[in-house]
Amino acid sequence: MTMAVTIAALPVEVWPWLAQIGYQRGGLYSYDWLDRLFGFLDGPSAIRILPEFQDLKVGDVIPLGAGPGWPVAGVETNRSLVLAPATGDFLVSWAFVLTPMLANSTRLVTRVRASYERTPITTAIRLLLDPTSFIMTRKMLLGIKSRAERTAA
Repeated sequence: MTMAVTIAALPVEVWPWLAQIGYQRGGLYSYDWLDRLFGFLDGPSAIRILPEFQDLKVGDVIPLGAGPGWPVAGVETNRSLVLAPATGDFLVSWAFVLTPMLANSTRLVTRVRASYERTPITTAIRLLLDPTSFIMTRKMLLGIKSRAERTAA
C-alpha cells in the first residue's frame, strides 16, 4: 500500500513528527481512540515536538503498544525513515519519504510492503487489515500534515 499527502511545510518541519512516532512517544497521529482500543497507544498523540525522541538511529526500536516493536532499518534525517521488524516468514517494511516540493511544501509518501505465505487464514486477515490500514494510515498522514503545518506557520 502506498499513500501520500502534500504538506505546506519544509521537510525539516515535517521530520520531527515522524521521528517521534510510536507508543509512549509521539503516538501515531491517527484516530487515537481506535489506536487505544487496538492497544497501539495508551494516550493521545502528541501535539508538540518532543525533543527526547528526535535522534533516531538504525537499530532503534519504535514501540507500537502491546505488539512487537518496529526496528529502524533505515533513517536519513529530514528525508526518510524505514521500519522493518524481523518476524520469521512474514516480512514487512514501512517506509516514509519526505520530498521537497515547490512553494515550501513537502510530499510525504508512506509505503507498506509485506511478503507472506498465501493461505486461507492470511487471505482472510488481509481482507480485514487492508481497509483498516488504509483508514488509519490516511488519518495518520493528515494528522502529521496538520501538526507540521501548524508548527511551520
